[in-house]
Amino acid sequence: MMLMLIHMIALGVGLMIFAWIVYVQRRAARRDFSRPSFMQDFEPSSSFSPPRPVCWLAVRSVSPESVKDALGLNRAAPCSWTEGLAGGHEFFISPRVHGWVIVTGLALPHPSEDVDECFIFLSTLSRKLGHVQFFYADRFSRHHAWARLDDGCVTRAYAWAGMTVWNQGIETLPEIEIGVKTFGYGDRTATLLDVETSFENVPRLAARWSLDPAEVKLNSIRQSIGIAGESAWI
Repeated sequence: MMLMLIHMIALGVGLMIFAWIVYVQRRAARRDFSRPSFMQDFEPSSSFSPPRPVCWLAVRSVSPESVKDALGLNRAAPCSWTEGLAGGHEFFISPRVHGWVIVTGLALPHPSEDVDECFIFLSTLSRKLGHVQFFYADRFSRHHAWARLDDGCVTRAYAWAGMTVWNQGIETLPEIEIGVKTFGYGDRTATLLDVETSFENVPRLAARWSLDPAEVKLNSIRQSIGIAGESAWI
């Protein structure tokens, strides 16, 4: 009888623990379901870091709405940093962080595909928004680029696409200090190590000039939500 009593007590305790686990899981599911879809999987955290896009802009001292108007975004909708910086939208405009707005997306031109198109796009946007920076680092080809423009004028630009396709302006002090390798038009002396060094240093240069998107720390849900949409401007 004593063994049966112990067995029944253990069974009862086990059932109570199981019921509590089910209750906690259902409560958590209801809480997640009640949140807006674009805010799910987001928790405000100072340690959160979004992914680093292949290509991005950093626009200084403007509002996201100003960037939206300059790009002529249609069907704009809220979009999380994680989704936006993954690059699946035509354009993603981040909220302003430390005085900068990050822009990325499939519609940004790459200098390795058409450097003239890239120049025209950046110059036109800079005439509308003022100070615009551009960064590009393709993980597969190791093609890379960076540029700074003020009021439509290029103050510094460099792009490598198997050879130098854009080299304008004087090297900035951050470029010299972090040791990026740049070459003139037609210069065939670049080694694989030189190319790799410059490719790897694009995020470091971005951090010195403005922001590295992958190192931005988000402190609130509001700060985590940007704008995504399509543009009739391009």
